[in-house]
Amino acid sequence: MSIDLPPTLVVDETPAGPTGDKDAYIRFDHVFKAFGEKVVLDDVSFDVKPGETVCILGRSGVGKSVSLQTIMGFLKPDRGRITVAFEDITEYPEIELERIRKKVTMVFQSGALFDSLSVGENVAFPLRESRGLTEEQIYEIVNGLLEMVGVPQYRDQLPADLSTGMKRSVAIARALAARPECVLYDEPTTMVDPIMATLLGDLILKLKRQMKLTSIVVTHDMRLAEKLADRVLFLHEAEAVFFGTVDEMKASKEPIIRQFLELDLFTLSDLGKPRDDNGFPLQP
Repeated sequence: MSIDLPPTLVVDETPAGPTGDKDAYIRFDHVFKAFGEKVVLDDVSFDVKPGETVCILGRSGVGKSVSLQTIMGFLKPDRGRITVAFEDITEYPEIELERIRKKVTMVFQSGALFDSLSVGENVAFPLRESRGLTEEQIYEIVNGLLEMVGVPQYRDQLPADLSTGMKRSVAIARALAARPECVLYDEPTTMVDPIMATLLGDLILKLKRQMKLTSIVVTHDMRLAEKLADRVLFLHEAEAVFFGTVDEMKASKEPIIRQFLELDLFTLSDLGKPRDDNGFPLQP
């Protein structure tokens, strides 16, 4: 199914300002972050180019989600510089961060939907903050977004009535209603069944191809990274031990990466699937 966005959902492509990084939409430049004695990001550097999808891989507790929160400005780095939407946001006050968050939005694991609002009202929420939209336009856009993410039948239901995967689909629709340039996904396929994980992965891939959104996907799922990633950042014990393409990661001799990949090879869901020359499950 193709995605035909109404004119009101065209992404703002305003060029970088004079202090921006014109090559990287997002950049971490030697970023450190600690909570007390626990270091969660230790001299981490990477970049995300406009329209690119970067997957951040690694085990739990290695700083993946903290990286997203730092991009959103919810957390400040202890050292280092952060570029978001072509601007160095490291020292930005909250009022400037709010402006950046109109360009960059985040889909949380929980979906972070408003429990007291229906699915349709949740998706309409950012549209009502826009100027010049009639109720008829909002209704049509909400219908289109819910159709796009495959949940139009749930428009009048409350989030409590939905499964975890359906909540994430609605959260993606709400994120798109804000007309972002960039979407950050925090573990989009965790705690959902394999069918829903495949559907969510296919949805994110469709958005990548048709809307050309810049995106970062935090995941522990190598198959999702193979499907989506232009490049992969692998974090281990707060450090970036690899940054490159999926094929380059598969060829890496780094012991911790080999261990991660070898454990991933033999998950129950991949038993019996055809594999490539390196023994990795072939992706559809």
